[in-house]
Amino acid sequence: MKTLLLLALMSFTILQCGCSSVELKVGDKAPEFALINQDGNTVRLSDFIGHKVALYFYPKDNTPGCSQQACSLRDDFEELQDAGIIILGLSKGSIRSKQSFIKKKHLNFPLLIATNKVLKAYGVNTGFFRLYLPKRWTFLIDENGIIVAIIKDVDTKNHAQQILDAFDTANK
Repeated sequence: MKTLLLLALMSFTILQCGCSSVELKVGDKAPEFALINQDGNTVRLSDFIGHKVALYFYPKDNTPGCSQQACSLRDDFEELQDAGIIILGLSKGSIRSKQSFIKKKHLNFPLLIATNKVLKAYGVNTGFFRLYLPKRWTFLIDENGIIVAIIKDVDTKNHAQQILDAFDTANK
């Protein structure tokens, strides 16, 4: 009986940890955060009020799909800047893994170390069987901190253009 109770409790805990607690939608205020970047500095979403932000969540540093996505943003960074868009990449990891990813791929934008709390707040945490890697979603946030688009079907090769197009559509 104790074994059954323990198994039930463990199953419930695993399910609770793996389930997203929110489903953000366009028009919602983007959840505030204070996260550490690749240099060990604290970055807050509120630091960017008055600017458009593309908050992109990716599964893991230095993996093929994540590298392809980051390089798309790197290669079109000037066009994103010209459109007034700030890029922030978020994933789990360490300062060391973020620095390595930036150096290896010559990235020109900050990477933040996502916490479980932030992953849950944005609804991008995945279940137990995916080892808690975040979903590959991008939240586009306007100058007032409001979500204007959510890209859930990310094209890793053309993600910068997806961001530009989605912001353009949101501004119409």
